[in-house]
Amino acid sequence: MRIGIIGTGSMAQALGGSWARAGHDVLLGGRSPDRTRLLATRTAAHAGTPAEAAFGDVTLLALPYDAVAGVLAALPPLRDRVLIDCTNAVGPGYTLTTGDGPGAARTIADATGARVVKAFNHLPAHLWSTPRPEAPGPTTVPLCGDDEAALALVAELVRDLGHRPLTVGGLDRAAYLETTTAFLIGLWHSGHDPRTLLPPLTAVRP
Repeated sequence: MRIGIIGTGSMAQALGGSWARAGHDVLLGGRSPDRTRLLATRTAAHAGTPAEAAFGDVTLLALPYDAVAGVLAALPPLRDRVLIDCTNAVGPGYTLTTGDGPGAARTIADATGARVVKAFNHLPAHLWSTPRPEAPGPTTVPLCGDDEAALALVAELVRDLGHRPLTVGGLDRAAYLETTTAFLIGLWHSGHDPRTLLPPLTAVRP
């Protein structure tokens, strides 16, 4: 599969490198040519610009959320492109900078007309790398999107990382996933294990 990645941060490095090792054709598109070339060398990917990363079968948007609007405005049209949104609009106090608005994924979809799938936003970047000694088993990866073909494509990319995809709803549900991630980040940073909040499934099912 041909994958374009807009961004050169930790998520771009982890996901791009893992997909390249899985045999995909990955192009990293960064705003800094030097940083992009360096990261491409590390991950066995190609180097390009953000505009050039809007190519192939799918594009991953891997930017700080406060940089998204400016970068998208400089790109060619993304209408009908499969666009994975892994951003987290988390500000001080682990609150969402999108406030009571429609959420990051819906805002990006409305601005671009792309077939947006929210995915890969609920875990730290290093856990998307392969191999990943910190995570000995596969993780369930929640996906939100309105386009079945786009969801199927992203699910394939999840499986290529050794994880399990789980579609949890349409793009209207992405805001709940984004809120949950902000909550999880707050717990992790305060030294709490979110898993201790939940009993086994067998205990809550009748």
